[in-house]
Amino acid sequence: MISTVDQIPSTNAALVARAGGGDRLLEGDWLVADRQTAGRGRAGRAWSDGAGNFMGSTAVSLAAYETAPQTLALVAGLSVHEAIMAHAPALANCALKWPNDVLVDGAKLAGVLLERVGNTVVVGIGVNLVQAPDVPGRATTSLARLGHEIARDDFAATLAACWQSNLAAWHRGEWPQLRVAWEGRALARGTLMSVNDSTHGVVMGGFAGIDPDGVAQLRMADGRLLAIHAGDVDFVGMIDAQEDSAGPGPAGESA
Repeated sequence: MISTVDQIPSTNAALVARAGGGDRLLEGDWLVADRQTAGRGRAGRAWSDGAGNFMGSTAVSLAAYETAPQTLALVAGLSVHEAIMAHAPALANCALKWPNDVLVDGAKLAGVLLERVGNTVVVGIGVNLVQAPDVPGRATTSLARLGHEIARDDFAATLAACWQSNLAAWHRGEWPQLRVAWEGRALARGTLMSVNDSTHGVVMGGFAGIDPDGVAQLRMADGRLLAIHAGDVDFVGMIDAQEDSAGPGPAGESA
């Protein structure tokens, strides 16, 4: 079920508050807003307003045996990419960027935010259907700007269906297959990335895929693989991928 509201501070904050208050949030239910007044992205960045865009949140109930909930961000990104391409199959250079963005020619088109309350994960998704917010230091774009007019409610229905299918697969333990699908839609191996995190500081290297736990791998200039668990990851450009161009095996070493 998709419930819509005219205006809300944040769909994610509303579901997080409900989960924290003991409400049982049903998988498959969505809260979608026409406008947000206090929406947010990763690291507390504002991602608000956006009349005409898709702004919605849903929830996942974790079972005790599901040990890699961080991979849900990648499953959500995969679902967003599938929904976008279902409505705009001619859209070129649309790719997933670890851990939670969809880019077109390096400009952000969509993003995902996960917040956990106990055994509930709230998944927030924003897609620039009509307008692109001004984010200092980051290029943004919208589907309308790229020549693709998509009604918000039509997109919401498609996204909900893609998410339901992929989430069911994730619950069945099919993350390895979803990982392969994610990497098939990701920025190419060898893409030069700049990463700023609390462990390594600012480093730069070539994207080398994701490991079985969804952790990003960065190929350094000296050939080492560096695991990136969290942090700001910025697209820089392309380098010669060579060794990493073949992609991962079914469950191999390498988002």
